[in-house]
Amino acid sequence: MPPLINNPSASTHRMTYLLALDQGTSSSRSIVFDQGGQIVAMAQQELPQIYPQPGWVEHDPMEIWRTQLATAREVLLKAGLTARDIHAIGITNQRETTVVWNRKTGQPIHHAIVWQDRRAEPACAQLRADGRADLIQAKTGLLVDAYFSGTKLQWILNHVAGARQLAAAGDLAFGTVDSWLIWQLTGGSSDATRAQAVHATDVSNAARTMLFNVRTNQWDEELLQLLDIPPSVLPQVHPSSADFGSVKTDLLGAPIRIGGVAGDQQSALFGQACFSAGMAKNTYGTGCFMLMHTGGNFHTSHNGLLTTSAAQAGTRPEFAIEGSVFVGGAVVQWLRDGLRAIQASGEVQALAQSVPDAGGVMMVPAFTGLGAPYWNPEARGTITGITRGTTVAHIARAALESIAFQSAALLDAMSRDAVSHGGSPVNELRVDGGACANDLLMQIQADLLGIPVVRPAVIETTALGAAYLAGLGTGLYAGTAELSAQWRAERVFTPTMARDKALERMAHWEHAVRQTTAA
Repeated sequence: MPPLINNPSASTHRMTYLLALDQGTSSSRSIVFDQGGQIVAMAQQELPQIYPQPGWVEHDPMEIWRTQLATAREVLLKAGLTARDIHAIGITNQRETTVVWNRKTGQPIHHAIVWQDRRAEPACAQLRADGRADLIQAKTGLLVDAYFSGTKLQWILNHVAGARQLAAAGDLAFGTVDSWLIWQLTGGSSDATRAQAVHATDVSNAARTMLFNVRTNQWDEELLQLLDIPPSVLPQVHPSSADFGSVKTDLLGAPIRIGGVAGDQQSALFGQACFSAGMAKNTYGTGCFMLMHTGGNFHTSHNGLLTTSAAQAGTRPEFAIEGSVFVGGAVVQWLRDGLRAIQASGEVQALAQSVPDAGGVMMVPAFTGLGAPYWNPEARGTITGITRGTTVAHIARAALESIAFQSAALLDAMSRDAVSHGGSPVNELRVDGGACANDLLMQIQADLLGIPVVRPAVIETTALGAAYLAGLGTGLYAGTAELSAQWRAERVFTPTMARDKALERMAHWEHAVRQTTAA
């Protein structure tokens, strides 16, 4: 791919712009932010999905690299900027997705195994059967699951011909998507510069491997032995805001320092300026991801949640409690594609608002089981409370409410964890993701929670978090206090429902959840 041609008209711009590379599961995006955190331009390309067999999901690592580089070049052109106008680059990425490549040739030895992939479940079942789950959770904060990178890496080493021998010779490199992009950007894309390529990751991505001790911020020797992972394949771990090397000149037209890296959900927490214990955010996408910062305290959840490293601007460990809802915005897609109740997702709010309430209808969208805090893979979706007077509008309203009910159950679990560790319940929820644009959903959420739900002026908080980390890592910002002062709310949804009524509605929801597994 030829280098980006410099744009002479941009030469008068001051270097106060930040470029965020946002590599997701279904697309690669690049966004230019100004120093104030406002979006200047955005570019996006879809990423093809590969399904070799049921339960397996893969990406072509070279396609990840190609699409991400192409969007970086495109967004600079859209912004009327050159690489010399970019102060620093931040990277945020789909977490847990696993890439293994040959250091000498620069070629992946297998497709990337995506976070959704379940092929490593037998290895996880063996770890649980061997009584290793408590040890792994105590060190990593994670439940033993094929979701995480460690057993995906183990699978590649065990199933790709010659992989173990190459690893023993020091010729293989493992990384999550951030590491793969850093390696390519800093030299791995060229035969002439491959020896200078940086092999690194940050704590928030390392924390999702099931190989990293989040208490010490070190790869854990005992866990590596348990999964038979040679240390030579591992990247160096840095704070999320650090020096990850510089982009090679021929890629974008000038060298640019990579100053920040974080996994997508921790990056969104950072982009929401949730820097202190008790602050929480919820991302409303296909699923929902809720994280609550717990400061420097490692809290093992007693309510079905994960403990993970938060994005860290310094060397001191910082933590978050995390929970995920499997079906969030996907329930609206089901209304459109499965039930054919609407023709476009944007129609759901008007349809749901055409009735004053759900008319007693309750939907539990357990299409693929229930995630946190229930963790019931056998649950299946139900719609209850249907009468002769039920209309498609009532079902649409119940579908929207199901997103809010599931998120409210998550926040309740988080607050109980916080209180059990001497903290306070969450008193405000910051929201982002595509579905947070739905005003009705956000109002329902505030009513169920009984606390304000705050939508920021910039809802691209995942990319913004990476940009902020890069700005911190390269001295553009003095500290997180400056970023907190810069954060702006676009709208605050305050509760309007009486608290006893909200609790009654949550009790109805829990009853409906129990019905999904009733014989």
